[in-house]
Amino acid sequence: MEMTAPAWNLKTRLEDTGLIRFDKKSREGFAKLGLHTIGDTVTHYPRRHEDRTRFDRFPEGAMEHPVCLHVVVTDSRAAFGKAKGRRCFEVTVEPVGGDILGNRIVLRWFNNVYLQKVITVGHELVLFGLPKESGRRVVIDHPDFEIVEGGQSASDAHMGRIVPIYALSSGVNQKSLRGLIHDLLEAIPDEMLPDWLPPGDYGGLTRAAAMRCIHYPPTLADLAPARRYLALEEFTRIQLILRERRTAHQARGGVPHCGPGHLLAQFLEALPFEPTRAQQRTIGEVRGDLAASVPMTRLLQGDVGAGKTLVAAAAILLTVEAGYDAALMAPTQILAEQHFQTFRGWLAPLGIDVRLLTGTRDEATEMPLFAAAAAAGHGKRNGTLTIGTHALLHGRAGFENGLGLAVIDEQHKFGVAQREALIGQGDSTDVLVMTATPIPRTLTLAFYGDLDVSILDELPAGRGKIITGIRLTTQTNDAAAFVRDQLATGRQAYLVYPLIDESDKLTVGAASIEFEAWKKRLPGHEVELLHGRMSADEKEIAMDRFRRGIARVLVSTTVIEVGVDVPNANVMLIYHAERFGLAQLHQLRGRIGRGEHKSFCVLMIAPEQAAARDRLKILEETRDGFRIADEDLRLRGPGEVLGTQQSGLPDLKFADFLGDARLVEEASEIASVMIASGKRR
Repeated sequence: MEMTAPAWNLKTRLEDTGLIRFDKKSREGFAKLGLHTIGDTVTHYPRRHEDRTRFDRFPEGAMEHPVCLHVVVTDSRAAFGKAKGRRCFEVTVEPVGGDILGNRIVLRWFNNVYLQKVITVGHELVLFGLPKESGRRVVIDHPDFEIVEGGQSASDAHMGRIVPIYALSSGVNQKSLRGLIHDLLEAIPDEMLPDWLPPGDYGGLTRAAAMRCIHYPPTLADLAPARRYLALEEFTRIQLILRERRTAHQARGGVPHCGPGHLLAQFLEALPFEPTRAQQRTIGEVRGDLAASVPMTRLLQGDVGAGKTLVAAAAILLTVEAGYDAALMAPTQILAEQHFQTFRGWLAPLGIDVRLLTGTRDEATEMPLFAAAAAAGHGKRNGTLTIGTHALLHGRAGFENGLGLAVIDEQHKFGVAQREALIGQGDSTDVLVMTATPIPRTLTLAFYGDLDVSILDELPAGRGKIITGIRLTTQTNDAAAFVRDQLATGRQAYLVYPLIDESDKLTVGAASIEFEAWKKRLPGHEVELLHGRMSADEKEIAMDRFRRGIARVLVSTTVIEVGVDVPNANVMLIYHAERFGLAQLHQLRGRIGRGEHKSFCVLMIAPEQAAARDRLKILEETRDGFRIADEDLRLRGPGEVLGTQQSGLPDLKFADFLGDARLVEEASEIASVMIASGKRR
């Protein structure tokens, strides 16, 4: 086919290239993948590669890693599996060219018998999967496979070279997508893939060379520099978006929202403890922001229990003393109600009206007469504080004095549009976003470059020691005896499970079932149940009973991860801890150790998950949330630790490079140079 590539550009639609014909199913499949144009398609990068210049050794038994094989089908049959109604399609394969040792393996697909119309005896396959032993047979269940034609040349897109493997969608198969991308890369000139980064030393690579290499590398060793080049480009684009977002926020113009500090001084004087140096430093940073004529955009990070709420209180007091309203938005009703109780206790005596606004509650502080009189005696009306959930986004709060400060707690739980919906209710609103989930430095730089960052790196004095241990779920009787001993000393306990109800697919504990079992294990003690499907009133009743010590034990899901502060609770058992990330386990553990008592966190793992002990061991070694977050990033990758869907940023194609501090820093430096030179591209 003669290609008219010179008439194309990256916005040319695929159907206009003449390289592919769409039917309804394939058009829907390409749309699901987001592939509409040439540019979309050539930047649909492979998820892995197979070296089809040579194949792995044909397996004689179980293997520890997947293998890529070139085989021929010698037999096939449909059968019924052991489970009722479970149908199985099996094919027997041997190496192409035969095997003098007579080795055979069986490929199995369950409930996919349609494949018997696709794969027949004599077909050559390239397959990828994990061999295991089943009886006396070596089998691979549900392998990736591709039917190939014998005698394909080394110049072919599918054989005789290192071949890309792409993410697919229904209606799009591997071979057709690979062939399309191969033909596009053959047809388009380098001029259609111009360099985007400013001139520099990028290992001799250009954008065009890196993009061609990432699809069809000459060797596997060539992949790493090509991927790194494109990751640098992607991270630089993200940095530019963040800088532009910050510039746009500051361009709104600012009004100082900082009172003289009399209320803050009274508040700090009344505290029964001395704020940490980190809290004092951060309060100073926030105070400077509030007094400036540019809107504050500050991220407040702090480990579990580091005292972020105290800093938020200082910001709120300075704002309302200046006559403006403040809002604090929390992602859950439990957390919002916890904040309401805390701030009502702190601020009502100072004459500040504190209001709770959630989907089910609209409650205001009943200020003592002396406090109201004191407020009136200042001669200037103070602003108010409204604490709420997503209900704050719908205009119900009013903000009669103008929204001067928006505090957003657990900010990663909210999308950009939601944050903007709150901030937009004021004129040049100052913004303080808080997170108790420590964020690794590289992720902070990559995703929060539009914010100033304050870190609370000290814990307040007087916190009890937390001892963390790892035990097996089969030791529940011993764990129950330990819980009973702690309850006998007057303490309270959390028992955390990953599910609400039993699952047919997962053999892990469920809170609703184990709640009944724990009531029997702990006779004479009140046990409460808490999970996300309970109504707001039911949750509040359960939490209130536990908070006041009427209930001694709370059986819960991870709904208690934030917003629960019961200093008397000193025991936490987390069942099936292997199912949680390290940072989430650290957050859960932060619900204990909030009082003066020695506390105990027990990570209960299933016996068959004993290998998880190595991953969880860091929680036994440290309470440093930033160190734990770094380890979580290393083990699970940034896609699990911190997604981009809530950030308003494009999905990252090279998220695995976020652990490369030097690359992230280089992207930041390049973005600064581009902005300074006026070349934002």
